[in-house]
Amino acid sequence: MNNEVVLSCENLTKFFKDGQRKIQIFEKLNFSIAAGETAAIMGASGSGKSTLLHLLGGLDTPNAGEIIIQGQKLSSMSGKQRGKLRNQHLGFVYQFHHLLPEFSALENVMMPLLIGHVPKTQAQSKAKEILDQVGLSERITHRPAQLSGGERQRAAIARAMVTKPACILADEPTGNLDENTAAAVMELFIALKEQYNTALILVTHDQKVANQMNNQYLLKQGVLIKSSQT
Repeated sequence: MNNEVVLSCENLTKFFKDGQRKIQIFEKLNFSIAAGETAAIMGASGSGKSTLLHLLGGLDTPNAGEIIIQGQKLSSMSGKQRGKLRNQHLGFVYQFHHLLPEFSALENVMMPLLIGHVPKTQAQSKAKEILDQVGLSERITHRPAQLSGGERQRAAIARAMVTKPACILADEPTGNLDENTAAAVMELFIALKEQYNTALILVTHDQKVANQMNNQYLLKQGVLIKSSQT
């Protein structure tokens, strides 16, 4: 199995300015994850977990340090190049599904492929395949409002996985779900990760969810501490 590092950061520094005051989120933070590995990032509210995830995904820019995705440094790229890299190699899942309400489940899942200029018939075929894998083959024509919370989150996972990304970045993906639905969603994450050898970085407050990851990290006072390994 290929276990090369797919995403890493070196000496990552992020702060915000509040007038004359400088609010340090983290300084010289280092992290890496290899293909097929899973990592949970935990920490108190406001500790910077979501900020770190956004930086790792190239959705925000650090004040210093480097983020490397599939061997490519984000600092040397234009915004357009970063967008293309994200589309090719990363998938994102959030606490809220962020499905487009006017489109069906199938159309939502096709979207990353269409953005990546995959022909429509091919995009449709790939989207149907992944929707079948997440148990939504009977719901592909339904819009988000016609799906349950668990179904919406499974559609969001299908959308994140449809490009077969190197790494999934998930921010509280079970936060809005009841315990049983959350457990089913996590089973799905793990199964897809195993099938595609995808790395998974997951921000969570839920220790049960964190326990299913290979590695657990605690983000505390700007320091990322590896807390345990299963």
